[in-house]
Formats: sequence, C-alpha cells, structure tokens
Amino acid sequence: QVQLVESGGGLVRTGGSLRLSCVASGSIFSINAMGWYRQAPGKERELVATITSGSSTNYADSVKGRFTISRDNAKNTVYLQMNSLKPEDTAVYYCRMDQGSLIRTWGQGTQVTVSS
Repeated sequence: QVQLVESGGGLVRTGGSLRLSCVASGSIFSINAMGWYRQAPGKERELVATITSGSSTNYADSVKGRFTISRDNAKNTVYLQMNSLKPEDTAVYYCRMDQGSLIRTWGQGTQVTVSS
C-alpha cells in the first residue's frame, strides 16, 4: 500500500508563487506516472500536470508556462512549482500515483488559495 502526503499549500496573492511537494511511502513499485490534480468548489477534479517514469511531462493548457512538475526519485517526491498564480488557481491540489495498469493512489490534498 502506498501513502502520499502533500504539503506546501497556503494563501498567496495574485502573481505569487508556491511549491507543492508530495512524498510517497510504502509499497512503491512499477510507477507509471505521478501527477497533480485540483478541485475547486463546485467543480470536478481536473488534471494539472503529470510526469512519467521517463520524465515526460504533460500540463493543462491553463497552467502551461506558469507551473512546472518535477520529481526526485531518490526522495520519492514529486513537486509542483507554481508561479504567476491567479485567483482561478484556487483549489484543493491532490497528488496521484499510478502503478502498473490498475493501482491508483491519491493523497489527502492541500489547499491553495490565491487572493486578488
């Protein structure tokens, strides 16, 4: 079983930056990809960014050029550097790990609030 713990969320003003971290522990094997997703009040959870085991990245159009996903395999950690934050980035951000073709694990989420 895998546990994912996110941190780094908080309150920031428009134009500010935050870096989210997601530390994985437990039965870590056959990782296909890790990613960040977010869910704003009244909206469905959406993809923000993913990074594969081969370090290929994918971003939602809304965050391209502002957010950067990276990983440190030695620390079992994935990061999300968020720059030029906007009020519409306000959401709970969740980390997800995909292992093999069947195992998907979510973290508990961290709140990001961007004030105008």
